[in-house]
Amino acid sequence: MWCLSCLYSNEPQNPVELKANSWILSLLCHLLSSSEWGTNEVGTGTFISALGYTSVDYYSKLIKNIVLSLLTELKGNQFNGLNIPGRVSDDYVNAVSLFCVPLITLPDVTPLLEALLTYHGGGSQEVLSSEFLEAVNETFLKKKIALSESAIISLWLRHLPSLEKATLHLFERLISTKTSSLEEVACIVKDSLLPQVSCQPAIFRIVDEIFKNALLETSGTPEVMTMIQVFTQCFVQALQKDNKQHKFPLKAYFPHHHQPLVVALLKHPFDLPAVLWSQHLKYITDMLKAVVEDKSIRSHADLFESWFLLAHFGEWIDIAVEQLLKSEDKSSDAFLWLLAFYYSPHNDKEQRTQTLVEARAVYDRLMMLFSCTTLSITDLQAAANTKTDKRQSCTRHLVRHLLLSFLLFSSGGHKIAQEFISHVILGSNSASEVFGLLTRTAYRFNQLGLKNQRTVKLVNELLQELRFMD
Repeated sequence: MWCLSCLYSNEPQNPVELKANSWILSLLCHLLSSSEWGTNEVGTGTFISALGYTSVDYYSKLIKNIVLSLLTELKGNQFNGLNIPGRVSDDYVNAVSLFCVPLITLPDVTPLLEALLTYHGGGSQEVLSSEFLEAVNETFLKKKIALSESAIISLWLRHLPSLEKATLHLFERLISTKTSSLEEVACIVKDSLLPQVSCQPAIFRIVDEIFKNALLETSGTPEVMTMIQVFTQCFVQALQKDNKQHKFPLKAYFPHHHQPLVVALLKHPFDLPAVLWSQHLKYITDMLKAVVEDKSIRSHADLFESWFLLAHFGEWIDIAVEQLLKSEDKSSDAFLWLLAFYYSPHNDKEQRTQTLVEARAVYDRLMMLFSCTTLSITDLQAAANTKTDKRQSCTRHLVRHLLLSFLLFSSGGHKIAQEFISHVILGSNSASEVFGLLTRTAYRFNQLGLKNQRTVKLVNELLQELRFMD
């Protein structure tokens, strides 16, 4: 410090001396913040003022030096070409984590936060304080700090209450935010980092279990179903992107399911030519039917697990309904079975057979009307038999899905779609369900890049009308 003071020019004569003075002042401040004398606040304040610096400058450098020192102790440091690991006790690391709690939002402290989160002691006990872990998670969820993906993975793996809170926080955001499209929902989901971090199988299974409980507690509301399906799409995208770095087997994510079925469901519709959708759906249905009707599966829990797997990939259900109405395929029995299981997973074989009989009757009547260019609401009501609605709830949902697809994909349905939805669908207190189906359809069309087709315009018009009525 004395040598630097001697080098300082009281009256600099040229740009070089001015630059040297600036460097000398900065280095003096740095040395002072690193020295034991820096603990003397009175002396420090006088010296800092003489250098022309403020206390803010000094303490900023002090924080950086402390962080660098602690990082050196945690990670080890290169010294004279030798790697000397930091030798610190678990109690010391715990104390450091507590020290960081009031400083979490300071950008200069972020490297230390990440080093702590990825630090693991020699024992099986958690070395970081729970107060620190909770504070970091809370601050991260409020977007007051930015952390690397590896740090977040470590945080949520070592402190499960933080992972649970992050998942519930995502639910709260999706419920409280008025979104006009599933693109906005997907942005919120990705912004949470949960799909990306769920590439770690342990995190995915925990998040998925929370989703399952939310679905059960809300009796399978369309909003929660949509959240799960959008989350799954975002997760699959992250998984495919992450493949090149480190790939876990699918069984690590879905350990209790028939793996060929998992592979088939994970196949995104847009990864296949549209002409192969029907064939792929038939393949999915055949495998699922074999699993569901397996005599060794006796409990409702087993059936629910098969259904919950299918529920993750709702776009295949929507495409199955479209294929029923748009193509003259011999797979209609298989697709109707798929829909019957999707809307009534708890039904036994006899009840599902009854659902299939009623769905088949409606489907056949709709197909007779499909080529008609002129239709009335009465014609469609008669085909759907909605005047005497004594069906099971699951059958009503299935028929409603068929009706909506008929309105979207038949020329006669196009002309009466708005009137039918206004007078019939909304009158049956199913606006939320119809809105969800239309939103998913619009999302799929946007992903396909369809903009000017007549059906796309109709979907957008119906959504606009439903939003206005809401």
